[in-house]
Amino acid sequence: MREMVKVSAPGKLMLFGEHAVIYHRPCIVTAVDQRMIVEIKPAREEKLLLDAPGVGIKGYSKKIKDLACGEVPKGVRFIETGIRNFFQKYKVKQGIEVKTKAGFSSEVGFGSSAAVTVGVAAGLAQLFKIRLSRKQLFDLTYKTVLDVQGVGSGFDLAASIWGGTLYFVTGGKKVIPLKINQLPLIVGYTGIKADTPTMVKKVANLRKNNKKLVDSIFDQMSFLTNKAKVTLSKGNFKKTGGLMNLNQGLLDALGVNTKELADLIFATRKAGAWGAKLSGAGGGDCMIALVPGKMRRKAEKAIERAGGKALKIKPNAEGVRAE
Repeated sequence: MREMVKVSAPGKLMLFGEHAVIYHRPCIVTAVDQRMIVEIKPAREEKLLLDAPGVGIKGYSKKIKDLACGEVPKGVRFIETGIRNFFQKYKVKQGIEVKTKAGFSSEVGFGSSAAVTVGVAAGLAQLFKIRLSRKQLFDLTYKTVLDVQGVGSGFDLAASIWGGTLYFVTGGKKVIPLKINQLPLIVGYTGIKADTPTMVKKVANLRKNNKKLVDSIFDQMSFLTNKAKVTLSKGNFKKTGGLMNLNQGLLDALGVNTKELADLIFATRKAGAWGAKLSGAGGGDCMIALVPGKMRRKAEKAIERAGGKALKIKPNAEGVRAE
């Protein structure tokens, strides 16, 4: 066993197929250069000792045998459950000290829960010298997400593990890295924290009352995602932008857009973007736009004028790695 390990895992942005991916349709997701850093070292007592300042956790302590039992603070659930699942699967038991440091706020919607879940599992594998393939790491972390929240497609875990830009189908049935050298993407943040479970529930209720109609929307999203897989791979960003605009229309139909997101989307289109849409569950968080290089600064200024914040983000980032 090593004395200390340090790993980092990237956050993500959804490019195509949000909500539809929950219902077994494909999506396209890109890893971003904002990273979650996880440090793990052995502890003398059979306890988890945790500092996670990004979610307000300092000096947290719990016996290893009690992990994921009883009352678990929100910011600790994925870490506790992930450690328990790793220990059970690989028949190890050891007190450990974990420190996390986020390169991005959990408020922004870059998938901090997925990034920390992946970082902890990859760190434990290094600590105990257990070789895991990407698929094994995905399966282990996907189980953790399902244990914690009951549902989830796993696209954010895949982005943290594989990195780059991925074509993904629910539960990791397909994980296909797209060969993309660059992605001229800009990101605008509304300043409003999205409540993802509420938005997912909203779409589920809409589907319950209009199943054929909503499923047809998901099918159209699937069609757009498959088209975008081709246009992105060819580096045709103008066509991909047009597909983004169509995807946004379908998200509007699902009722997950907001005025704040729409303001930023229309501002970037007016400033010369090839296409723009919300990214993620909707209800807040971020929007994205594909923009020609010479229009980038103009589009970023348009986001600021429309009341948003242009974030300095690089997409297509490297997956989980040792630091």
